[in-house]
Amino acid sequence: MTCKACRNGETFNLAISMAFQPIIDVVEQSVFAHEALVRGVNGEGAGDILSQVDDENRYAFDQKCRVTAIQDATRYGLSGNGSLLSINFLPNAVYEPRACIRATLAAALTHNFPTNHILFEFTETERLDTQHVLNILRSYKAMGFKTAIDDFGSGFAGIDLLTRFQPDFVKLDMEMIRDVDKSRPKQVVLRHTLAMLRELDVRPICEGIETLGEYHVLRDYDVELMQGYLFARPMFQGLAVPEYPEKAQKPQLSGLG
Repeated sequence: MTCKACRNGETFNLAISMAFQPIIDVVEQSVFAHEALVRGVNGEGAGDILSQVDDENRYAFDQKCRVTAIQDATRYGLSGNGSLLSINFLPNAVYEPRACIRATLAAALTHNFPTNHILFEFTETERLDTQHVLNILRSYKAMGFKTAIDDFGSGFAGIDLLTRFQPDFVKLDMEMIRDVDKSRPKQVVLRHTLAMLRELDVRPICEGIETLGEYHVLRDYDVELMQGYLFARPMFQGLAVPEYPEKAQKPQLSGLG
C-alpha cells in the first residue's frame, strides 16, 4: 500500500526546522533522549506552524516532521552519541503503519540513523479510534521502534489504552507535576500513577519540571527520567546541554505524602 498523500511530505509547502529538548537520566546524569519539536526555519514557534496544518495536509506535515527530525538530529550529532531521538506523531495522520513508515525508514537509512534509537510518542489532542492507535503502536514496536504515550493523564483514553498496550514509556502530563511539592493531592495521584506504571513495566518520564521543589519530590519517588526548563530549554537547530541539579541543596517540602 502506498500513502500518496503523505509519501515524503511533499504537499506540505511550509519549510520547517526543529528545536531539541533533552530528556535526562538524573541518576546517570546523562542525556537519555532529545525530543524534536517543530519550529519555523527562522525559529517561529510550534503554534505558528501547527496553525497551517489542516485535513488536507496533515499527513504530509506528519511525514515532513519525521524526516526533518532525523535529518536535523543527524546534522547535530545525535545519531552517534547513544541518545534516543523522540519524534511526535499524529495518529490521525497514519493511514496504515507499515506503509506510512517508509519515508521514516528511508531517512534513517540515508543518514545512518539506528531505528532502535527512535522513540515515537503521541498525544491525544482529539478523540481517536483506539483500535487504530493500538495498531500503530503494536506495528511500531514490532518494527523495533520504541513507543511512548505523551501527556498521560490529560487525554481521553489513557488508562483504557494502557490496559490494552504497554508502551516502553509514559510521559506524565506536566499539570500533574506543576507545584507537586506544594500539593498533597497531587503527590498522592503521582505516587500511585508511578506505582501503576512500574507494575506494568512501563518507564515513567516526568516532563514540565521547572523548580527544585518539583524535582526533589520526583527524586523521592525514584523517578529517573525527567524533562523541563529546570534542566534545559529547547534549543533551536542544536542540542542543548542540560544542567543537573543533583548537588543542589534540598528544600523543605510541604505536605509530602
